[in-house]
Amino acid sequence: MIKEKLLLYAITDSSCIGNRDFYEEIEKALKGGVTILQLREKGLSTSELTEKAKKVKAVCQRYNVPLIINDDVTAAIDSGADGVHVGADDMNVSEIRRMAGDDFIIGATAKTVEQALSAQSQGADYLGCGALFASSTKKNAKPMTAEMLREIISSVTIPVVAIGGLSYDNIDIIKGSGAAGAAFVSAVFAQTDTEAAAEKLKAKMEEIINVSQTI
Repeated sequence: MIKEKLLLYAITDSSCIGNRDFYEEIEKALKGGVTILQLREKGLSTSELTEKAKKVKAVCQRYNVPLIINDDVTAAIDSGADGVHVGADDMNVSEIRRMAGDDFIIGATAKTVEQALSAQSQGADYLGCGALFASSTKKNAKPMTAEMLREIISSVTIPVVAIGGLSYDNIDIIKGSGAAGAAFVSAVFAQTDTEAAAEKLKAKMEEIINVSQTI
């Protein structure tokens, strides 16, 4: 897993994209500088998600951006996606690793140091930690303080992505935390100009991560 690919982690949400073309908006985000993309489309069957993922994968390949599928391991493998991201209640990371092999990227959500260490020991490539702020996509997400984020990051050797309600205006919260990057949903896909929003976020993320590395 290339740590630098986690810098600007975009997560799709059809409700944010609305009537705009789904695949065109993804391409705009990639043009703007998204470094890794997660396809998170709740309510689709595994077969529907697989077909959608195949089309998204074709777009991602043109920009050399890894495609991660949320939760659905079967859809991730069958579509040829680069990896999957799972929560604490989803399939065990070690089981996914046995199914998918060493080259498959596995991300895991961790809300405690114990969960982080467990995911790492099972073979996760990176962690998603949050929610740092309230999020419309995960209304019941347990809040996480910036101090807890730092504690988790310092406890593991694999890279960590900050998640949960993050935007251009509040992302400074991760400065000095040691996070490899941050995940954004509406801050990319709910904006009027997706490409410009991604460009702006990437510039700020580069500044924040550079600062973090010098502290």
